[in-house]
Amino acid sequence: MTYRVLSLDGGGIRGLITVILMQRLNQEPDLENWLASVDLIAGTSTGGLLALAIAKDLDLQVIRDLYENKGDEVFDDSWLDDVLDLGTLIGAQYHTKNLSRELRKILGSTTLGELSKHVLITSFDLDNEAPDPSQRSWKPKLFHNLPGDGNDDSWLAYEVGLYTAAAPTYFPAVDGFIDGGVYANNPSMCALAQTQDSRNAFIPPLSDVILLSLGTGLSLTYITGKNLDWGVAQWAKPLISLMLDGVGGIADYQCKQILGNQYHRLAPKFPVGVSIQMDEVKRIPEMVSFASSVAIDDTAAWLKQNWI
Repeated sequence: MTYRVLSLDGGGIRGLITVILMQRLNQEPDLENWLASVDLIAGTSTGGLLALAIAKDLDLQVIRDLYENKGDEVFDDSWLDDVLDLGTLIGAQYHTKNLSRELRKILGSTTLGELSKHVLITSFDLDNEAPDPSQRSWKPKLFHNLPGDGNDDSWLAYEVGLYTAAAPTYFPAVDGFIDGGVYANNPSMCALAQTQDSRNAFIPPLSDVILLSLGTGLSLTYITGKNLDWGVAQWAKPLISLMLDGVGGIADYQCKQILGNQYHRLAPKFPVGVSIQMDEVKRIPEMVSFASSVAIDDTAAWLKQNWI
């Protein structure tokens, strides 16, 4: 029995690109209902928000409208906040209040266990607060609602959304959690591993698992220089981008080796010289144009052969 996994990368406002790609796949002949049959949706950061919204049965157009119409409110950086934070030196660039408001609107008081689909949402726990000092540490946290021991059915979906979207320097930590992109901006390998967790009530054979991974647009980024003698000040900004955008390829490689043709990734590259940051809401028209022109023929063919 085929077990279908959809994995959605992080990328802030670039999640709009992912939504448009899914819409376009829906419009392909024979693929109108491909998304309805998904068994597990994994997401990091904006991908986590998409996963939660889809699992709440929101229409893709409704989700797209939220990105296009509310993105500037989520990434609203007032001049007063900049003054208080000395730019971004001593405080996150944005507040979470507007994001929290929008997530409450679409997810309400729904818990993970009440969602109509299974999800896996990445986050990072800064302090597990273990009473035993020898066990106290920070650690990755994978929120999920798969049947079995150790799931997170009772957690509010909108709160988990805030946790996974709390990208360092962009948003403050929420309840001690930050963006899962610090270790898995591409959560496809996390999703694949979770399907095999012995605590799950159902464990599909790997031979039955198929996995589609969607990116949010890849910038061709690099740093020149062979012997960089940089300190904290020089590395601070590129390290955030490196964590959030630069490590997705390793999960892609791992899934390819394990699943072979049962795995497919659509991660479109921006043109040479084009780089869109996760908070550049003014470039939404550019993202719409880009996502509308990305070649999806190979992905559609793979879905028809493996998913349907």
